Parts: sequence; structure tokens; C-alpha cells
Amino acid sequence: MSQSQLLPQWMHGLARGVALFGQDVAHGLLVVSHNTLALLGLGLVTVAALFATQTELRMGLERQALSWLSARHEARAETSGDTLLAAVEPDAAQRVTAADPRELSKSQSAIAQFLSRRYKVAVEPVSRLVLEAWQAGERARIDPTLVLAVMAVESSFNPFAQSPVGAQGLMQVMTRVHDEKYEAFGGQRAAFDPVTNLKVGVQVLKECIQRGGSVTEGLRYYVGAANLVDDGGYAARVMFEQEQLKAVAAGRSPSNLPPPRAPAAVPPIEPAASATEQVAQL
Repeated sequence: MSQSQLLPQWMHGLARGVALFGQDVAHGLLVVSHNTLALLGLGLVTVAALFATQTELRMGLERQALSWLSARHEARAETSGDTLLAAVEPDAAQRVTAADPRELSKSQSAIAQFLSRRYKVAVEPVSRLVLEAWQAGERARIDPTLVLAVMAVESSFNPFAQSPVGAQGLMQVMTRVHDEKYEAFGGQRAAFDPVTNLKVGVQVLKECIQRGGSVTEGLRYYVGAANLVDDGGYAARVMFEQEQLKAVAAGRSPSNLPPPRAPAAVPPIEPAASATEQVAQL
């Protein structure tokens, strides 16, 4: 065989060798990739299982990540000079006591709108309080409109109201007397959380009504006038307010009267604890 014939055969053999080498390399890379992906998948499954079972570990890592992101966010805000941006709290809206009036029933929405106009407060927070009054009232078997009427007369829907004798919040509960009722909500400071104050106030009102034997007498106990000649018109004001709310809920026009004032102080017949203190000591 001549030299000119041997050259193509040599080149053909070389080409076959290079092709075989390439195939081997590609197969090896494919096997390595499969093994790597399998290990990666196994690692992800292991991490997911660890996170699912180790709640504290997961929450700790989440807190660290959020802390790092918050620090980065504040650093950028300080660099830009935007003080509002530095104080941004994405979860602030979740702490707000508010509800969409459209989530209420027709009668509840009418009451929320009426209270908003009458006491010059935003309708969204009042809507939440109306919903909470309905739920708490139903659990305690107290008319929700009575709960709202007490709230209106006691604080005019000011969640930070405080009387000279220490009654606090929307329903003016004697916090120092009923401190044990706030334990389930984190302590006495919860008196200024509108929803918590409402729930505790409903429980106190329920105890007062049971003690007095009727709603009218229960209101006298609630305001601390059980041992007084009269309650300064407190029960009458609450009942009047309730009748207005009932009228609004029924689609009727309430009496066009100014908001009720705080009950006038009446001298006690004998030195005694307030009605809420008496209820607490039962």
C-alpha cells in the first residue's frame, strides 16, 4: 500500500479516536451532572425537612434575615437622608384596629356609619369595634348595641381615655381591679388595646348584670353607683344610646340629640369600693 493511501486511513482513525474521547467526556459530564443534581436535591430535601421540624431554628434564621434586610434598608435610607424611609415598618398596617365597612352586615354598617358621624371618629376603626361587639356580645349573651352604648357613654370611642379614679380604655374598666382579666392578653397595658378592652369590659358588664339581676341594675353596678341614691342618670343615658343604635340598625332615623356627656359624680351613701371592685371581689 502506498504512502498516499495510508494517510487517509490514519486521519480516519484519529477522527474516530477523537470522537470516542468526546463521547466518553460527554458521558462522564452527564453522569457527574446527574449525581450533582441528585446530591443537591437530597440536600434541599434535608434542609426543608430540618426547617419543617425545627421551628425555633427556622424562626431564628428568619429573624436574622429580616434584621439584616432592615439594617441594609435603614443604611440606604440614612445615606439618602430620607427619615421616613428609615422608619418604614411593612407590618404596621397589621397592628391597626380597623375593618372595611363593606365587610359588615347592613345593620352593622349603618351603626358604624352613625357612630362615626356622631363621635367624629374614623369609620374603619369603628367598624372593627362593631364587629368585635357583635362577637363578644353573642358569647356573653349581651345585646351588642348595649356594649356599643356603654362604650359611647364611657369614652366616646377614645381608646386612651382614663378617668380620675383609674378607669381606662374604651369601656373604662378599672384596670387595677380587673388586672387578672388582662393576664390572658399580656398584662395591664392591654387595657389600651381597643379590642382587648372591649372583651374585658363585656365580661365585667356581664358580671354586673348578673349581680344586679337586670340590665338597668347591672349598669348601676358597672358605673359604681350600686350603693348610691341614684346613678346620676348613667343608666338612662346608656339605655337611650342603645335605643338610638337599635333604631339605626332597623333603618329608622334616631333622635337628633347631642352625644351624651360623662356621668356626673354623685356622693356615695357610705364609703365603699366601686361597683367594679365589688364584682371583682365576688
